[in-house]
Amino acid sequence: MTHTSTDQPTARASGALVPVLAFTGIVVSVMQTLLVPVIKDLPQLLGTEPSNATWVITSTLLSGAVATPIMGRLGDLHGKRGMLILSLAVMVIGALVSALTSDLLTMIAGRALQGFAMSAVPLGIGLLRDLLPRERLGSAMALVSSSMGVGGSLALPAAALVAQHTDWHALFYGAAGLGILCIALILLVVPESPTRAQGTFDVLGAVGLSASLVLLLLPITKGGDWGWTSGTTLGSFAAAAVVLALWGVIELGVKAPLVNLRTTARPAVLFTNLASIMVGASFLVVSLVLPQLLQLPKAAGHGLGQSMVVAGLCMAPLGLTMMLAAPVYARLSAKHSPKVTLILGMVIIAIGYGAGLGLMSAPWQSLVITVILGVGIGLAYSSLPALITGAVQASETGAANGLNTLMRSIGSSASSAVIGTVLADTANDVNGVAVPTMHGFRVSFLIATGTMAIGLLMALLLPRPRPPHHIQQQLPSKRTRPEGHRGDDVRARCDSAGATGIRQ
Repeated sequence: MTHTSTDQPTARASGALVPVLAFTGIVVSVMQTLLVPVIKDLPQLLGTEPSNATWVITSTLLSGAVATPIMGRLGDLHGKRGMLILSLAVMVIGALVSALTSDLLTMIAGRALQGFAMSAVPLGIGLLRDLLPRERLGSAMALVSSSMGVGGSLALPAAALVAQHTDWHALFYGAAGLGILCIALILLVVPESPTRAQGTFDVLGAVGLSASLVLLLLPITKGGDWGWTSGTTLGSFAAAAVVLALWGVIELGVKAPLVNLRTTARPAVLFTNLASIMVGASFLVVSLVLPQLLQLPKAAGHGLGQSMVVAGLCMAPLGLTMMLAAPVYARLSAKHSPKVTLILGMVIIAIGYGAGLGLMSAPWQSLVITVILGVGIGLAYSSLPALITGAVQASETGAANGLNTLMRSIGSSASSAVIGTVLADTANDVNGVAVPTMHGFRVSFLIATGTMAIGLLMALLLPRPRPPHHIQQQLPSKRTRPEGHRGDDVRARCDSAGATGIRQ
């Protein structure tokens, strides 16, 4: 795919660019865990059945999955900053809708609008590639990528505190306020990218991808309610496979596809996306297991008897260590490669879950688990956009990172469904209430360790990275490069920074 751009950015990126985009990523990821503290109370709060209340969570997931690759492609075509602001504006509207209602259908609609914000992180990563000098690019992409996990972890204690002492609708007013703050900061600090992809928006591709994602994610998230062997679940999976195959055939014949499947099939992109599914799956396991273990009453025999707020605080180190891992990643990646850093992160994640099998008897042990996992997940998350960005054209950055973010979401969705089923199937009935068992918690950690084994295999299959100086020797100097090829220049500096390291 060809692209057009100006030779230089239309505006110089300020020093506040990275903090603003990282803060935006944190705010956006809050949407995923915003309702975790009140999830068990949602049926009562909305006056509905538990199976219906889960749509409040599912709707955000589905809309985010659909919006992320679409907004990424629109950003490549029409400007990433504009699409970033648009996605945040839709999130703010959705938060206000949810804040003003206790009606189930209206709440679901509001939550679906909030899911649009999930496209902000890949759009932000695309802006970084287009606007930053090479010496800042590696650590900047790492920080913005890891912000997806940071916000989710830090939001838990804050949301728990709000839900425990005020009306739960205040959570949505807070989210809307943060979204408005992000928009204002972006307007003040973030310039528009000069890089543009050529072509038109692939409407048919967007419809086909949206339909296949809904058909795939619906049975994943609702299979526990519908029954994993029910006709509805199996039929949805079969329909997803058919629609996805048809969509792929159509995309291969389109000149300007929504997703460039030929690029996606490159080993550097393919195995990075497959590894991303595993990393996304591992991230959610700890968020599902430890808060339940911490809040179970001691009378259960294995519960730790902590309050909602304390449980949230015990999870906070997960996000903090992810943030602190970003500068460490930049140094390791520059010295070795993002592939090595990804492998190291996955090994640390596996160690964290393995150690966690014997660290479930005291609240302080939860802190040990979250710190180890935070380092591993932070390194892994930081590596993914660098690997993707180094393997695609500058004009495809938004769409490619959007697809990679989608892969993480699919991993998280599948993990949520599997762990939920495991905990439900191993639970004990106590006075009519299903209480998760220690066996269920440990099986969940074993599953997370297994996903890391698969992820490590995917990472090991990534192509061998080329040394940065080797790449630079093959490129013409900046003085002799003809105008109109800034995208190639950007790609060169990504590689030379050691932030990408893999190239096809």
